[in-house]
Amino acid sequence: MPWQEVSTMQLRSEFVRLVEQGSAVRPLCRRFGISPTTAYKWLGRYRQGTDLADQSRRPNQSPARTAAPIEATILALRAERPAWGARKLRRRLMALGHAMPSASTVHAILQRHGCISPAASETATPFTRFEHAAPNDLWQMDFKGHVAMRASRCHPLTVLDDHSRFSLCLAACADESLMTVRTHLVATFRHYGLPQRMTMDNGSPWGNDHHSFTTLDVWLMKQGIRVSHSRPYHPQTQGKDERFHRTLHVEVLQGRVHDDLAHAQRDFDAWRDVYNQERPHEALGMAVPSSRYRASTREYRERPPAPEYADPRRVRRVTDGGHLYWRGHVYRVGKAFIGEPVEVRATRDEHCLDVYWSTTRIAQLDVIEHTSTSGRRLP
Repeated sequence: MPWQEVSTMQLRSEFVRLVEQGSAVRPLCRRFGISPTTAYKWLGRYRQGTDLADQSRRPNQSPARTAAPIEATILALRAERPAWGARKLRRRLMALGHAMPSASTVHAILQRHGCISPAASETATPFTRFEHAAPNDLWQMDFKGHVAMRASRCHPLTVLDDHSRFSLCLAACADESLMTVRTHLVATFRHYGLPQRMTMDNGSPWGNDHHSFTTLDVWLMKQGIRVSHSRPYHPQTQGKDERFHRTLHVEVLQGRVHDDLAHAQRDFDAWRDVYNQERPHEALGMAVPSSRYRASTREYRERPPAPEYADPRRVRRVTDGGHLYWRGHVYRVGKAFIGEPVEVRATRDEHCLDVYWSTTRIAQLDVIEHTSTSGRRLP
């Protein structure tokens, strides 16, 4: 009679009752399919008046268990930073001088106290990260949509250094206009210097039709900053800034409604300091972004000089309509360059001419058809 045919408790009760009525133990063991050791364990419990149900194997004492004060310290920081996992909590507390158990032990403590949901415990799929070799090689910039406030909306503007994940700008903006972006970028440039390159998506105000230069592009190019845009419908190009947005949402915006922009900016400033100085970053080997960032040596120029060209005879100034005149014909080169001097250069094809703003090719002219092609993606 195997144990599995009826309930375990019924079998245990029947077994001890038959033994107490005089049946031999070992023959009964063979019939019930259990070992003599198990049989005598149940008999002992029955005769002591102990419940026959399974009992916990947990020891009465756990000498190796983490000390209560350490657990309290871990749980206190978790309460302060509820979005941080075991590794971040452990690294931050170690930085504050606390002796910490392993990350797995910290995770077990969080689980034991109900701080981790089952879904959060699932293992994430690993992926390959790419980062630029040095700070200020590339900055990523974007708006995190809009966030409702009590009276209006907030548009968080974010600028992130690709190499260090250092948050260079986190601004609570009233809109997503060009002037708003320029105002915050000037303050950021004055504080941290200039990057070699900046990348952004194709939305307003830094993009329009996915290929034309924008006023913001030209303004950045005047500072000697190379500008790139993510491929249309490929937000992963801005992956680090997108990840920053998710962290901002979870740790600052989720479940919180700000009164106004000033209230939001106070929260942004406080959290940005925690993000840069305290919050361990897994992609950085649990270092903090500030440990890998240094300011740029390239200074912001309040009045950058106009571009210079080798042959002044081939220089034209772009008109109000975004056009230039060349040998009696009008060609479109883009409204972003209105008022700017550009140079027309010969090419290997005698039917085509290139138009450059400084060192950037911005248009190609067909002198036979008297047409032009302009934008960031020239043939």
